[in-house]
Amino acid sequence: MSSANNDTAEATHASAAALPLGKTEHRAHPANHVWRLDDGRQTLVLTATAERLPQVVYWGAKLPKGEDLATMHTAHAIDITGGMLDENPDLSLCPEASRTFPGQPGLIVRKQDGTPLLPKFCFESAANGKDLSLKYRDEDNGLTLTFEFETDPETFIIRAKTIWNADAPVHLHWLAAPVMPAPQLSDEMIDFSGRWCREFETNRTAWSPGIRYRENRTGRTGHEHFPGLIVPCVGTSNTHGEAYAFHYGWSGGHRMVAEELPDGRRQIQWGHAARMETQAATEFSTAPLYMTYSDTGLNGCAVSFQRHVRDRVVTWPKPNTPRPVHYNCWEAVYFDHKLDVLNNIADRAAKLGAERFVLDDGWFGNRDDDTRALSDWEVDVRKYPDGLMPLIEHVHSLGMSFGIWFEPEMINPDSDIHRAHPDWALGAEDQTLGRQQKALNMALPEVRDFIYDRMAAILSVHPIDYIKWDHNRVLPMPDAAQTRGSYELIDRLRADFPDVEIESCASGGGRIDFGILKRTQRVWLSDSNDALERLHIQHNAALFLPLSITGSHVGPRRCHTSGRILDISFRAWVAAQRHMGFEMDPRELDDHEERVLTEVTSWWKYNRDWLEDADILRLDSPDPAVIAEQQMPQDGSRFVVFAGKAATSSQIAPRPLRLTGLDPKAMYTVVLANRATAPTLSRGTPALKDGPMTLSGAYLMHHGLTLPWSFPETMWVLEGQRV
Repeated sequence: MSSANNDTAEATHASAAALPLGKTEHRAHPANHVWRLDDGRQTLVLTATAERLPQVVYWGAKLPKGEDLATMHTAHAIDITGGMLDENPDLSLCPEASRTFPGQPGLIVRKQDGTPLLPKFCFESAANGKDLSLKYRDEDNGLTLTFEFETDPETFIIRAKTIWNADAPVHLHWLAAPVMPAPQLSDEMIDFSGRWCREFETNRTAWSPGIRYRENRTGRTGHEHFPGLIVPCVGTSNTHGEAYAFHYGWSGGHRMVAEELPDGRRQIQWGHAARMETQAATEFSTAPLYMTYSDTGLNGCAVSFQRHVRDRVVTWPKPNTPRPVHYNCWEAVYFDHKLDVLNNIADRAAKLGAERFVLDDGWFGNRDDDTRALSDWEVDVRKYPDGLMPLIEHVHSLGMSFGIWFEPEMINPDSDIHRAHPDWALGAEDQTLGRQQKALNMALPEVRDFIYDRMAAILSVHPIDYIKWDHNRVLPMPDAAQTRGSYELIDRLRADFPDVEIESCASGGGRIDFGILKRTQRVWLSDSNDALERLHIQHNAALFLPLSITGSHVGPRRCHTSGRILDISFRAWVAAQRHMGFEMDPRELDDHEERVLTEVTSWWKYNRDWLEDADILRLDSPDPAVIAEQQMPQDGSRFVVFAGKAATSSQIAPRPLRLTGLDPKAMYTVVLANRATAPTLSRGTPALKDGPMTLSGAYLMHHGLTLPWSFPETMWVLEGQRV
């Protein structure tokens, strides 16, 4: 971020610090409160009439420092006409049913005897400097509501949270994070769904009167309901226009409400799934709601999320160590562990360029398939009569570090621990199993202690620097205590083994969110190693996730989850778009495949120092068959473009591909890195086939690059350097 932008951010924060008590504004409107937050790109203005809860009256492009917030408060009011109340109820940070709000309320709570409460909160205090904390009180019911906002002038993410306290225990049904308005100049919203091996599907839903209601009650983040939402204004694309984006950082079930009221106003609510708090309590809190505004298209939102999760959320065990090329043995051997075979596979993986070897499921108990032994976390002496050290020492001798698989929160009924402690399982005895397993009740301290002791026993006596932490079934019911218990276990292990990196895997992408990423450093985006599926999944996940945490592996020639056979070049370049790894039996590779994979891996290693911190920018492709992205460091000195052809184009010749984010006046040398792979059916002489060419940023962004013809299921890779 430039020094000029930093100066601007500091000035606006200083301006905001003068506003918590509304001294300047109160001279004109003594009954009203006003607050303002700035981060250099966006401004958030909240105002409140008298002692009522505040509402957001402006969120968008940064406002002048001297903007009159009191006038903005009055200008925000909408007219009334026939069939309406004499005054419009506020769309506040927590809309109150007691104030005749016509839509979804922000809080639903009951006494312990089941009697509904209808709170009406009044102003109590405010603290406003760089950040903002607002406290409101309902004295009659003994309730306190606190709203917290934090800004970041480098990532442009606003982090918001609602905290609710009661004088006596009550039952919580629903609590929303600070409720935000949605833009009027929007005709659709983009949210995310998916399934196993097809995560991060985008859904575009038109705004209309009523509610777009999405709730995940599986007890984990879920393939089906990634907790993200983007609201683009009309005409917005990846590279142009305005957009507002949200992510709810919680690994349990969540709920999203996008509602258009009869008067036309729109609200966005996020929170835990309803009725997740099973016990009465005196304090509840939402997870952080991460949100941002962009005036540079969807990419502006994506870059903010990518930088924030990488630089603010994730804590790295070894922050100055390059991300290692990863090898996972799962699709090579599954449960059939033989030391000589694994040693041979490790030899081959290291020769290809791998720097980390991960031993997957099957090393413990009597685990010969997925029906038994989960929770019996002791080394299987049948497969490893001398323990794990012979394999680890061999892996280390090849210059690779060693990682291992656990699924700590799960238990098989056919296990020693379940037979000893059937009461440790979450849910009913006759529940439907998932992958022949139950979930452990992570709310129980004795369960967490047991898992910790078993895992610590393995980690203490083996030089292990990586855990693949799996979670292969949904929970029998949503329960916030389960998620908090899992967080507590991971936090404890990380405190005692701070050099161990953890990957979040949940049948692939079933537990990916900023809550779990506060505790882990890598996500397994999908169990699909099909490069064609991955191209699509990675493209959409880039709206929230950076390269450095997103694992992507070169799978087998014939994909185990799709049956599709794909060329090694395509498989390798798709993996090179993210944190690169392999997950196949390297014994299947022929000489050509070995050579290609080694070359692409070497390219990734050579470039990873800048790629790990690069922004992933989705490109607006004029050809729907082409899924393209541009990765570029913050200084804009270079870039790489991955243009994957996912299907057959409707036209014969490729359409020019426009780049983004370049200096229009600068000149860039561009080279097609893999031009030698052009097929014989590419019979023409486009300039990129002959070697580097130098073009202006203006040309590259407004006309674009003309690529050679290619088959479907192939990838062009272009490297650019600012002259």
